Amino acid sequence: MAGDDTRMLLLGAVALFEPVNGYQIRRELMSWQVDQWANINPGSIYHALTSLSDKGHLTRHDLVDNGRTVAVYEISDSGRSELERLVSRSLQAVDVYNGVSFYAAFSLMPLLERPAAIQHLSLRLKNLERTLKELDAALRVNVGAVPPHVTSATRLQHDKLHTERTWLVEVLDDVRSGRLSFVDEAPGWTPADDDPGWQMDADRRRYREMLRR
Repeated sequence: MAGDDTRMLLLGAVALFEPVNGYQIRRELMSWQVDQWANINPGSIYHALTSLSDKGHLTRHDLVDNGRTVAVYEISDSGRSELERLVSRSLQAVDVYNGVSFYAAFSLMPLLERPAAIQHLSLRLKNLERTLKELDAALRVNVGAVPPHVTSATRLQHDKLHTERTWLVEVLDDVRSGRLSFVDEAPGWTPADDDPGWQMDADRRRYREMLRR
């Protein structure tokens, strides 16, 4: 699944900020600390962008900007379909032992429309509750049947999922009430004046002019 997570994050970053150059994508994802929780090597990002372009999921434009050639990326129709598939699956599916896919997809939720976010998270809540019941049953059956440290480790996963369920109920309330913003809505957060995102936004406008968008 690690390859899917990398593909999802790169496609999502381009979709969020397009048209955007490779360095900006790398800087943005590193600010999310993806090298720590998603196991993405910073040096591999440029190679992954090339691979996604070769597959047709990204469109690459080589623009001359201030006297130098810059690779600028936009997401294609096939890339949007792939991103939608990955985000939907990762938001809904519950992996007892690995939450990286969900964390990556949740980071990209501003790309969704509000009804879609509610649908995906509501399905996740149902899947989460079913998984908790399965773990409850396993804990009852395994009492005395497996080593105590294994039972204790299972209980740890159970308690983590129970905590996530509490959090997810609160998040769904935030989504429904409008406390979280989504695509085509006014953002509920403004970066600091010295945030690199402001320069990225200025570059985006310039790239759009160069591409006649």
